[in-house]
Amino acid sequence: MKVKSYKSGSVGEVEVDTQAFGDKVLYRTLKDAVVMYQANQRQGTVKTKTRGEVKGTNKKPYRQKHTGRARAGDVKSPIWRGGGTVFGPRPRDYSYHMPVKARRVALRTALAGKLADGEVVVAELGEFSAPSSKSARKVLADLGSPRRAVLVLKDRDENVYKSFRNFPRVIVRTAAELCAHDVAAGGLIIAQGGALELVAERVGDAGTKKVAKHHGDKS
Repeated sequence: MKVKSYKSGSVGEVEVDTQAFGDKVLYRTLKDAVVMYQANQRQGTVKTKTRGEVKGTNKKPYRQKHTGRARAGDVKSPIWRGGGTVFGPRPRDYSYHMPVKARRVALRTALAGKLADGEVVVAELGEFSAPSSKSARKVLADLGSPRRAVLVLKDRDENVYKSFRNFPRVIVRTAAELCAHDVAAGGLIIAQGGALELVAERVGDAGTKKVAKHHGDKS
């Protein structure tokens, strides 16, 4: 399959073997992976105080009978202003994990969708001997200044990471770190030469039919 390529400031096309990513988008699997990622990012630190945690006296505010008012045990009751909260949010862990095979299928199908939409660029970035936002800005400008982009590297490169990290909505990932959420929400995928091959080795094609049947596919 031909995809966009970038080298030395010029944009063209290059032939890439995309067979490992397939040609069908499994939307339910992809959605499950995105929701899982978002759930795992939640801090779960929100907390309200119950009547046992509110500061105040335990003394009855007035006597039990003959006042004409409803009886009251203390001022920390939830029905009083400044009292505790009933069934309020408490600290909790929202994280969970999909099976590894399902996550691989989600990443593969996300890339298949990007390839079908023509939103993948194979780029030769050149050497970043030092962090350079100017060089990074030129790369993005030559590619049409995308509103969102994911730069996929073969290996960790601190100079490239520091060059691109200050640009809004541009994230840098290695081929080993890339996940389905990064691809689905990342806009343009800018893959360093050889990075797509490493991702293809990660996702493979094992378990595709099993996951597809689980989600009602006839393929």
